[in-house]
Amino acid sequence: MLKNVKKALIIVTSHAALGETGRKTGFYYEELATPYWEFVKAGYSVDIASINGGIAPADPGSIKSPDKQSKYVNNFLNDKNCMNKINTTKSILDIDPKNYQIVFLPGGHGTMWDFAQSEDLATLLSKCYQNGAILGSVCHGVAGLLNVNTVDGIPIVKNRRVNSFTASEEQDAGLYDVVPFILETELKKRGAHFECADNFEPYVVSDDRLVTGQNPASSGLVAAAVLKAANHFYNNKE
Repeated sequence: MLKNVKKALIIVTSHAALGETGRKTGFYYEELATPYWEFVKAGYSVDIASINGGIAPADPGSIKSPDKQSKYVNNFLNDKNCMNKINTTKSILDIDPKNYQIVFLPGGHGTMWDFAQSEDLATLLSKCYQNGAILGSVCHGVAGLLNVNTVDGIPIVKNRRVNSFTASEEQDAGLYDVVPFILETELKKRGAHFECADNFEPYVVSDDRLVTGQNPASSGLVAAAVLKAANHFYNNKE
């Protein structure tokens, strides 16, 4: 783990198809851009990786007119360096797990088809956590934690306070029967203590070096909680 250089890694989905609906999906911009800028503001150098590397697909629904989306998303979309990062993402196979104090998983429905299914992602996240990293995730990005284990082979979410996009929110979104699994259900199966707010209300849970948020509206709260955890464990003054 680097001690003198503050580095964060954001990992996004490479999956662009919303099941058999014929609709496109991918990562959700609010959940990427808000943490990105908060980490940068806190002095972190931020890398972006994806499951396959290369161009990462964005959920079309997460890009709105400038007056209807956050300053974080607008700033990201208008920053050439940021767009270069998202169009030339690193492959998770090329990531050194010892290089980052923070590893963050944004959501977007694309994650439901490649985060939990990727053994390489589970292995990478397990190593990052064993090396002392803060693991943060929001909304469907929490799917990336499902198969992450501790050094003893125990699911990282077992007996931990966590949350994610809920089963009820999936129903309200009309995608309960589209997604390959229900994230809340799978977290509970692995022994997680699942907490949540009302549908689409912001909510964040911190449990040691594991930080999870419920939905896009939670992105800022999750980023703040991740930085607070990093400051606590690494004594970095922001």
